[in-house]
Amino acid sequence: MNVVGFPILSLLTFLPIAGVIAILMVRGDEQTVRSNARWTALWTSLIVFALSLILWFRFDASSADAQFVERVEWLPEFGVSYHMGVDGISLLFVLLSTLLTPLCILASWDAVQTRVREYMIAFLVLETMMVGMFCALDLIIFYVFFEGVLIPMFLIIGVWGGQRRVYAAFKFFLYTLLGSVLMLLAILALWYRAGSTDLAVLLDTPVPPSWQHWMFLAFFASFAVKVPMWPVHTWLPDAHVEAPTAGSVILAGVLLKMGGYGFVRFSIPLFPDAAAFFAPMIFALSVVAVIYTSLVALAQEDMKKLIAYSSVAHMGIVTVGLFTFNQQGISGAMFTMLSHGIVSGALFLCVGVLYDRVHSREIARYGGVAKIMPIYALVFMLFTMASVALPGTAGFPGEFLVITGAWRSSAWVALGAAMGMILGAAYMLYLYRRVIFSRVQRDDVRALGDLSWREVAVFLPLIAITLWMGIYPSSFTGVWETTVAALVQRHEAAMALSNVAGL
Repeated sequence: MNVVGFPILSLLTFLPIAGVIAILMVRGDEQTVRSNARWTALWTSLIVFALSLILWFRFDASSADAQFVERVEWLPEFGVSYHMGVDGISLLFVLLSTLLTPLCILASWDAVQTRVREYMIAFLVLETMMVGMFCALDLIIFYVFFEGVLIPMFLIIGVWGGQRRVYAAFKFFLYTLLGSVLMLLAILALWYRAGSTDLAVLLDTPVPPSWQHWMFLAFFASFAVKVPMWPVHTWLPDAHVEAPTAGSVILAGVLLKMGGYGFVRFSIPLFPDAAAFFAPMIFALSVVAVIYTSLVALAQEDMKKLIAYSSVAHMGIVTVGLFTFNQQGISGAMFTMLSHGIVSGALFLCVGVLYDRVHSREIARYGGVAKIMPIYALVFMLFTMASVALPGTAGFPGEFLVITGAWRSSAWVALGAAMGMILGAAYMLYLYRRVIFSRVQRDDVRALGDLSWREVAVFLPLIAITLWMGIYPSSFTGVWETTVAALVQRHEAAMALSNVAGL
């Protein structure tokens, strides 16, 4: 039994399934089913979020070991166990998943009117997969949840998306599935060598250098698509544009973090030699992503597509930080992933507010919104400033730490990452000026209403967290500081051992 006296991680993971069962049992006319499905999904997700806060309050940040551990033998003859736990690296991603899910359900309250029961079920199943993935400490269990995420997101895009939703859904599914098949083969190879897929056992079973490069590339094929890194990023703009607003929020807020989390959880500690060998390649791909996708974002006329390309640029900064192999770089990458999850999710919600009223995402379609929706303009401005890493907002500490860590590896890499902040200011201010400060030219824009109470309830926690992260970042970095320090120390020891063996 863990420190809280009950299997809290399993409860967090599978409680949404109880909500699914409750929704399936709802009977009555169509209006009753819709209402009950919405309320059941909302209350279930709120209870899950409340339980996840126990992890925050009871977490021991001074320990680098996994906490709240649960372990049950599942396939003992094959060395596979149901092994769950969280450490400083995974804790806040669990909280991010449980926070964004109820906000997405609330944001979809009026926007989704068809197949409401199935829509809410898809989101609850998605929450189970996301939480389980971040808690899994066995590679087979991780793979099950990692791939399980694809199914509800495929349905959310393909059923409730835009006109090209089927194309976008299949492109998303096929891109991500192909890389994951290679990762599965690598997992089987690790099991063949160690006789187990438990992460703790694998960390104590060094992989020969001759294997590491192939294993790293197999994992890289999966995680690079999930990040997504250039040039395998092309599925993301299509998925974002066609997905409903809440789908885009989860896609940007949590699903893009799966690749970065996979790198720091598995690729770097399991294959230290290969990670160091391929770091220059990853730096090059990341800098290209930062600059190229930022320039592409500048050319966009669709608000969603602009923010989607900005996500690729921000995640390029994340991969730069992860492969610096130093405390500042990795800590900055963690912070950037977390802040991007909040800020990008909020930006997609801002787009959704306008789309729900006018049913258009074209930048040229709007103008002068500040005169009609002043509260909305203020909220949009805050998240725009956070996206361009204004000091005092969530976007600044992570990118500053990444650039600091990258400088220790290469001044050119640091300069390339810093270009993301400069170009980010260009495309985000371009978006904000044209939508908010231009002249009002259309009657339907003049008739817009400001934020409703429900929309304010969605934005308030995101605003609070954005300011909290910017003003008091150590309350977040302190959670993973010990874990990241242990990861860096382990990597340096592996590199020292490799150098001695090479000599």
